[in-house]
Amino acid sequence: MKSAPVLDACCGGRMMWFDKNDHRTVFADCREGVMVIDHLASQTGRSPKECRPDVLHDFRKMDFPDEHFHHVVFDPPHVRNLSMKSVFGFSYGSLNKETWREDLKAGFSECFRVLKPNGTLIFKWCQVDIPLKDVLALTPERPLYGHRSGKKANTHWVAFIKECAEVCQ
Repeated sequence: MKSAPVLDACCGGRMMWFDKNDHRTVFADCREGVMVIDHLASQTGRSPKECRPDVLHDFRKMDFPDEHFHHVVFDPPHVRNLSMKSVFGFSYGSLNKETWREDLKAGFSECFRVLKPNGTLIFKWCQVDIPLKDVLALTPERPLYGHRSGKKANTHWVAFIKECAEVCQ
């Protein structure tokens, strides 16, 4: 397994990354594949959509040791019950309509488990389907700060730091 100080727990197409192959990062996702979408007029001339993680995993139960990463990026799917055969579903993934709360709660727990003490977690959420406050209520961790962005300011970037159980030096 690739060793690096950063984990992208739900990398998808690595759309937010300046360097989509950054050697400092383990890119992980539960899906892998390529979607050619040249049949849509809006996609004419565009490259196929790709999801090529370094590690195939379920963000709810990651196969990494405790306190392994200095920095974790958690950008899970934001919408419930999308078809993975749709461009949007393939690009961003989909949450289960029935279990999304338990899934995101487990995802937060896993992200903090693999994060080193004093490590940082950046959480990205687009509240087109589920409000940010409902999602943040799923973790006992306190956010440091956040920023709204996007066309309608629906995307939120939230920073966390993993506090030490004892006084950190």
